[in-house]
Amino acid sequence: MRPPRRRAGPFDPAPLSPIARILPALTIMAGSLITIWPFIATIPALPPFGLLMLLGWRLLRADALPIWGALPLGLFDDLLSGQPFGSSMLLWQLCFFAIDLLDQRIVYRDFWQDWMIAAGATGFCLILGRAFATPLAAHVDTVLLLQAAIAIMLFPVVARLCAWLDGKRGDA
Repeated sequence: MRPPRRRAGPFDPAPLSPIARILPALTIMAGSLITIWPFIATIPALPPFGLLMLLGWRLLRADALPIWGALPLGLFDDLLSGQPFGSSMLLWQLCFFAIDLLDQRIVYRDFWQDWMIAAGATGFCLILGRAFATPLAAHVDTVLLLQAAIAIMLFPVVARLCAWLDGKRGDA
C-alpha cells in the first residue's frame, strides 16, 4: 500500500518530481550546448549561455542547485567549450561561493542587484577564462569586452526564462 501524499503548506512544500529536480541542471547544460551550435561570425561574440543560465538559476532560487552543483556543470562546459580543463569548474564554483557569501551578508536583493552580481560574475569568468586559455598573451581586448557586454545585456532575458521555467517546474 502506498503512503498517503503529504499536503503542501507554507512551511512544508510538496516534494518535487524527479524531472522538476533536475530541470535547472538540464537547462544549464542546454545553455552550454548552445555555444557549440554552428554559427558563422566574423568575431566570436557569443555569450556564455551556460554561465548565464547557472547565474540565473542561482540568483533566482538558491535551493535549485546544491552548492557543489557548479562543479559537474562546469566540467560539462569545459568539455564542450574547449577551455582548459577545470577552468569553468573553478570559476563557476568561485561565483557560487561569492553569491553564497553575498546571500549571507545582504538581507534583501532586488533585480538590479542580481543584475549587477551577474554582470560581475560574467566579467570575472570571461576575463579569467581568457587568462587561463592564453596565459602568456592574456590581455583584455575589444572582442572580449563586446562579449561581456552582450552577456550582461542578455541576463534579464535569461533570468526571465529561468523564472518561467521555475513556475513550470512547480506545476509539474
